[in-house]
Amino acid sequence: MTARPALEIAVTSPAGARIARENGADRVELCTALELGGLTPSAALVEAVAAEGLPVQVLIRCRPGDFVHDAEEIALMVAEVRSAIASGAAGVVIGALTADGALDTVAVARLAEAARTAGRPVEVTLHRAIDQSADPVATAALLPSLGLTRVLTSGGAPAAADGRAAIAAMVTAAPGVQVMAGGGVRPADVPALASAGVASVHLSAKARAPRRLGGTWIPLGAGGASAEQDTHFVTDPEVVAQARRALESVG
Repeated sequence: MTARPALEIAVTSPAGARIARENGADRVELCTALELGGLTPSAALVEAVAAEGLPVQVLIRCRPGDFVHDAEEIALMVAEVRSAIASGAAGVVIGALTADGALDTVAVARLAEAARTAGRPVEVTLHRAIDQSADPVATAALLPSLGLTRVLTSGGAPAAADGRAAIAAMVTAAPGVQVMAGGGVRPADVPALASAGVASVHLSAKARAPRRLGGTWIPLGAGGASAEQDTHFVTDPEVVAQARRALESVG
């Protein structure tokens, strides 16, 4: 009998990890700046989230934008991998591409090796850089040789529900690597994604936090966000619970 897929929730705080745990998540991915696609969290934040009890996969991404990283950025992310693991991470989420859209296997191998020197078992996930690669399925086929634990992917589509065929092809192309569907996933998408053979499903389950400032609002960042948009995301307990129920309904 095939195991039911696991549920991973992207969180940005200890409160988010607590909500994820209380509503049925199996593990969390921790980052900051979810509105930018996620960036590396601080060591203190990793420690605080790990204390909530669920296994924590820490996103290692030193800046927003593309996934083509120079030597200085790779060196920084190697240090971030070591810091995250020393702070209690159960795993790290890494990735890099070359300028022509291929997987940067040298950089990925270096980041993965930094994780493996932790002195304890650590999981290593390839993040959604794969979805910006020239050929996501062919990229997935490289992962077994790199010894990665899993890959997070939307199948190269804007949302995983639209990339289900490619996700299923990745499951076949990368034996021994856990394929995790993520990217624009809603609880209603979970049964169909599970049918693609994925090992887990990833949701941000996010909602905009209410603004609490009583004084004058002025824009502080780029992009000219409105007062309503100039906020951060928090974890929605009902979305997590709906995703858990959707998974429980699968086979």
